[in-house]
Amino acid sequence: MPFWIRQNLGHEAQFPETAQAVHGHGLHTVCEEARCPNRGECWSRGTATFMLLGDTCTRACAFCSVKTGRPTWSDADEPRRVAKACINLKLNFVVLTSVNRDDLADGGAACFAETLRQLRLRRGDIGVEFLTPDFRQVQEAAAVLFTDTLAAPPEGEEIKTRRDLIWGHNIETVPRLYKEARKGAKYERSLRLLEIAAHLPSMEAKSALMLGLGETQAEVLDVLRDLRAVGVQRLSLGQYLRPTLDNLPVARYVPPEEFTEYETAAREMGFAWVKAGPLVRSSYYAEEVQHG
Repeated sequence: MPFWIRQNLGHEAQFPETAQAVHGHGLHTVCEEARCPNRGECWSRGTATFMLLGDTCTRACAFCSVKTGRPTWSDADEPRRVAKACINLKLNFVVLTSVNRDDLADGGAACFAETLRQLRLRRGDIGVEFLTPDFRQVQEAAAVLFTDTLAAPPEGEEIKTRRDLIWGHNIETVPRLYKEARKGAKYERSLRLLEIAAHLPSMEAKSALMLGLGETQAEVLDVLRDLRAVGVQRLSLGQYLRPTLDNLPVARYVPPEEFTEYETAAREMGFAWVKAGPLVRSSYYAEEVQHG
């Protein structure tokens, strides 16, 4: 592994408080389930990405270490507990993601919406990023559900700015590698979801790619153009790191200067917010407001 891949273990500052808020409420985080290399740093900042709808995914993406199978987990009280944990942590910004739940008629959209409602009952101005699955055949229905939830804020409260609400969905890699890396996903379907998100009121669309799976520079730039064409405003680019020996091997470690080149290209294309670097992940510093 090259010298520029360095992980902060981060067992200081707010790390114990974050761990207690997560584990004490019986919650899951993508930080742990996906073995994110930034868990120590983010938990020490008092930031965590909550993973809704259990820890078992209905798909088996070759890059991901989250458990796959037939989910049996269901907990109607989870949105309230997530909201309570966020308030305990005094968070101003929350990232909500989930496993794929293709077994559910709505793909889990109602759980996202109810968690947002519970959060806003407690803090009407809290910033939220949804980092969702592609919702397959119910993309439009999910958008309606989110819009209806946003249209009914707690009395006397409202979301302050567009940048307080983000709908993220990770495109992950270039179309040529989808069959190998993203079983069950379709590039065009992911683009369509991002287009829907980008055109909702009071919402920004966000996506992310992992580099180092065997893609070419030309392919990456083509994906960035596709994302901008459908209205995506926020972008993360990071190095793929193999979480276990059962996952895809790293084809190449992308040097930091190449990430800088991609960031420059993305800004020139018109992305308003860009994070690019070897250890950047889709939720890394998601709370930042950044102007291009």
